[in-house]
Amino acid sequence: MTGVSGKKYHFIGIGGVGTSGLAKMLIKNGASVSGSDMEDSAVVEHLRSLGSAVAISHSPENIPTDTDVVVISAAITAVNPELARASELGLPIYKYAEMLGRLMDSYSGIAVAGTHGKSTASGWLAYVLQQVGQEPNYIVGADIPQLGSSSGVGNGTVFVAEACEYDRSFLNLHPSAAVLLNIEQDHLDYYRDEDDIVDAFAEFASGVKNGGVLIANGQDKNVARVLRRFKNEPSTLLYGLDAHCDFIARNPALVNGSYEFDLYHKNDLLGRPHISLPGEFNVLNALAVTATCVHAGLDTESILEHLGRFTGLDRRLMLKAQVDGITILDDYAHHPTEIRASLKAIREKYAPKRLWCIFQPHQYSRTRFLLDDFAESFKLADITIVPEIYFVRDTAESKSKVNAETLVEQIGQQGCEALFINEFSGILEHLKNNVKDGDLVVTMGAGTIWKVADEYIQWFRRHR
Repeated sequence: MTGVSGKKYHFIGIGGVGTSGLAKMLIKNGASVSGSDMEDSAVVEHLRSLGSAVAISHSPENIPTDTDVVVISAAITAVNPELARASELGLPIYKYAEMLGRLMDSYSGIAVAGTHGKSTASGWLAYVLQQVGQEPNYIVGADIPQLGSSSGVGNGTVFVAEACEYDRSFLNLHPSAAVLLNIEQDHLDYYRDEDDIVDAFAEFASGVKNGGVLIANGQDKNVARVLRRFKNEPSTLLYGLDAHCDFIARNPALVNGSYEFDLYHKNDLLGRPHISLPGEFNVLNALAVTATCVHAGLDTESILEHLGRFTGLDRRLMLKAQVDGITILDDYAHHPTEIRASLKAIREKYAPKRLWCIFQPHQYSRTRFLLDDFAESFKLADITIVPEIYFVRDTAESKSKVNAETLVEQIGQQGCEALFINEFSGILEHLKNNVKDGDLVVTMGAGTIWKVADEYIQWFRRHR
């Protein structure tokens, strides 16, 4: 990587999934890295073991006097004292996404974009590339248990990264291959409407390097709107269920709770993989991974050997425990489409007597903009319990316009059983007293609702 070796970088918010991954890549390429975070963690300890000096809490004194560049996580605001100090010193300051783009320029970049599934698809891709000996570099938005981390630094030329559409941050990336999974309404606190979101994805696609490729979901109507804006460059590989696609899944069948299917490249049958991850949506993710790996030059036999061995990411339909006939899962779904897909996958995989969904809405603005869709998305749950909305990136105005009770009322109007229980402790008591043998409990959402699953499991271990 050019221009990195010997430089000194300071990260404000170094403990995050993305920033810690960038820090590891810089260290691997000969840079010196320091940083700060509000909490100590295993991630911070690992960075220290690599030689990085990390302070806990933010203070102007944390920035070494010989710092060349400051990198800030997306959570850092203008009032941060270290950021203010960096500005006073006149240091170059890059947001996480800007630094990610600068690093990706030195590699054969693969950027995975979409409203849903970015972490799963990019983690799956990194796993397959690793298993076939490509030694990829990767930064994924969740831990990959089979790889031991959410990020990795290899000796290969490939760099796999999620491309986040919020704040148009993915426009900082100029990959050799861009994967377009799907495009839906989300982040309407930032985007004007669906057309605005499609425009942003089109701008991202236009940033693919000369000679690059778009690997795109041939089933998605908004992805199709993006592709219609391009004629010859970049070239396109489509994946999906229909004959017009380049990589096609035919004859899917549910086997032991997950899918197998005939995998075609145009008219050539490549094999019939059985994937480990539940849910029809993961058939499309498997196609995206296959198409990207074929484009990267991997042979199909090697791809198929490892495709079905991927067991998923942290907090993605994650089996936490099965105790006393009760199954406990945790899932990151926080958008109506994701909720529907996850609940359907859970029913297919586990066939519970009753499905309890403990859903923590993520953001007041998202809940308000998508309220009707949210209310309809819990039809496959037998009982939905909702605590107060997780507050992040919201304004006081947004918070005043909707609350969890509103969502519970709307779910009830769909003919579904729903309860508002604000405190996690109250939810835990309700589960203890009402969940029965054969039931399944899934905690769901992008906030801290996973703590309920963990505390429920701990209670079982103490009292059963």
